[in-house]
Amino acid sequence: MPDRVKVLFVCMGNCVRSQMAEAIARHDAADIIAAESAGISPLGFIDNTAETVLRELGISFDGQFSKGLHNHSLKEPDLIINMSGVPGTSLFAGHAFEDWKVADPFGEALETHRRICDDIRARVKDLAKRLRQS
Repeated sequence: MPDRVKVLFVCMGNCVRSQMAEAIARHDAADIIAAESAGISPLGFIDNTAETVLRELGISFDGQFSKGLHNHSLKEPDLIINMSGVPGTSLFAGHAFEDWKVADPFGEALETHRRICDDIRARVKDLAKRLRQS
C-alpha cells in the first residue's frame, strides 16, 4: 500500500468548500489522502448548510474545525488544493499545489451546496485516482 499523501484543502473562509473536501477525502480516499483543510481568512465555523449536505451523504466531519493556514495543528502538506479563487502562485510559492475553480456556495440555497459538493466529490475522486497511480 502506498504512503498517504498529505493534502491541504484551502478556500477563503474554511467553512464550506475546503471543509467539504476534507470530509469527502477522509470518507472516500483515506487509503491515499491524509486530508486537512484551512482558510485564507477563516470564519471560525463550519456552515450549517454544508453540514446538512455532508450528513445527507453519510459523510462525517467529526473533529473538523475552521482554521487558518498557519494553525499549529496543521501538518506540512505534500500537496495543496487551492479553491480560494486567488492564484496559487501568489499564495503557495515553493509548494506543490493545484488550483481548482470551485464556486463558493456560502449563503446560497441547499441545492447549490449539493451541486458544489458533487463537484468537489468528483474532483477528490479524480485526485485520489491520480495519486494511486503515481
